Amino acid sequence: MNLGINMGKIDRTLRILLALLVGYLYFTDQISGIWAIVLEVFAVIFIITSFVGFCPVYKVLGIRTNKKSDN
Repeated sequence: MNLGINMGKIDRTLRILLALLVGYLYFTDQISGIWAIVLEVFAVIFIITSFVGFCPVYKVLGIRTNKKSDN
């Protein structure tokens, strides 16, 4: 099953950087509680989608940030 890549390199890089920022804020005790949990969940999702290159939300909304048309 080929889902197709719908994320461009800039989008993927920004997601990884945001996930690293959330990790840094968490491990330096800048965020805590429910906000830390919510942000960490998003960070994990960002990392996974960045490495796979596919975002299910983008698919539903018809968004593509990559320039190649492989559908």
